[in-house]
Amino acid sequence: MKKLSIFIALFIGVLSAKSQNVQLHYDLGEGRQYLTSTVEMFKLDKWGSTFFFIDMDYGANDFNGISQAYWEIARSFKISKDCAFEPRVEYNGGVVVKPTDATNSSYNAFAIENAVLAGGQYTWSSTDFSKIFTLSLNYKWIQDKHDASFQITGVWNLNFFKNKFSMTGFADFWKEDFNMGDKTTHYVFITEPQFWYNVNKNFSVGSEIEMSSNFAYNEGFMVNPTVAVKWTF
Repeated sequence: MKKLSIFIALFIGVLSAKSQNVQLHYDLGEGRQYLTSTVEMFKLDKWGSTFFFIDMDYGANDFNGISQAYWEIARSFKISKDCAFEPRVEYNGGVVVKPTDATNSSYNAFAIENAVLAGGQYTWSSTDFSKIFTLSLNYKWIQDKHDASFQITGVWNLNFFKNKFSMTGFADFWKEDFNMGDKTTHYVFITEPQFWYNVNKNFSVGSEIEMSSNFAYNEGFMVNPTVAVKWTF
């Protein structure tokens, strides 16, 4: 699963008030080798900001078609013009498809549990908004799993050399139980730093390195790099 930053676009939005982009990643991780598309949208308004992204995996799990769909939508609420702290709410959810035979004639589908988050975020930035970091602390409800969990998220956006090179990304840490054989894990960590060379204001080439622990029923630590292109509208 590729989970992109809730706030990356927010940082872009600080400058432009509105931003959309489409990314296409080819996953080079062991046993993966599939494509993932991402659509992101961010918009500022006088009450705060709205952000969503939609990820789709193509051909994962040896399935001929869209093998996973996942999305997040978040809303922050402005307290005052000069206040860097904002209350926020968020929803996460999706579905995974896995074939049950080699011909793809039958398959199983299961849900990525609905999750609702509520909390607050605080943003630090340089005066020219070229370097920004946001930290959010959230209560997290996960359907049929946890009535009271938590999630901590850090997001960064760094631009160098007159915006020709960008480093963006996020790190999530939350409590969620996963049963893996005879073992149950209780905490999940994932980070996805991205590195972009901005050919022009619309087109970028780069990479993402997903590093995770106990994520998506994979016990232990994993590293999955991608090569990617991005078009910013």
